[in-house]
Amino acid sequence: MFFVMEYLKGGDLMHHIQAVKKFDENRSRFYACEIIIALQFLHARGIIYRDLKLDNILLDSDGHIHLADFGMCKTEMNRENGMASTFCGTPDYIAPEIIKGQLYNEAVDFWSFGVLLYEMLIGQSPFHGEGEDELFDSILNERPYFPKSIGKEAAKCLSALFDRNPNTRLGMPECPDGPIRTHSFFRGVDWKRYEARQMPPPFKPSVKSPNDISNFDDDFTQEKPTLTPIADKTLLASIDPEAFLNFSYTNPEFR
Repeated sequence: MFFVMEYLKGGDLMHHIQAVKKFDENRSRFYACEIIIALQFLHARGIIYRDLKLDNILLDSDGHIHLADFGMCKTEMNRENGMASTFCGTPDYIAPEIIKGQLYNEAVDFWSFGVLLYEMLIGQSPFHGEGEDELFDSILNERPYFPKSIGKEAAKCLSALFDRNPNTRLGMPECPDGPIRTHSFFRGVDWKRYEARQMPPPFKPSVKSPNDISNFDDDFTQEKPTLTPIADKTLLASIDPEAFLNFSYTNPEFR
């Protein structure tokens, strides 16, 4: 069985930021707003994303963002006292409480969001290390450097996102700065228009045809597709071939 998904021709944010080194504040804010809406949509449904990074944010042909790769999501959080314990994530983006082996909640997504916003605005990671041990030590103990090139409100927003206390981290109810949508970095943002996808993106990817792959790295486009291996070879023989006869489903939005 094959599931064919929407093709997002605009490429990922990692591809685009490598071309320009960093995004300006307006472009960064636009992506940040759409990402916040996506994260809060998941959180409201008891889902922690747990793998927010530039590589997992794709652009459609208009320039709007889409979250991809839900392999690390933790679901049904509402049934489990809102806490998770699995050590997972991409090292540069992992929150301190995960590194410490503590129980955690959706606050880890806002830490990762802070790393992502820092990368968009400054063009590099806020935490550094030769290996994972040094990197994790940096995440646990070091204070990120804020160059003079970024605005004061952006620096305040990042500082609040890098709060090592997950309860008071920006994005969480107990944050002393209030809700993330009302932070001064997002002053003037019309959230209803963002939610309705009515805000014009600051960047529109170059798409020459419906099958254009130019916005993706050659490492991905030249990779040979592989089928998921079947560990138990007798499994296929036990499946009724009529079970999926004429199986088909198309999202009504794409008809």
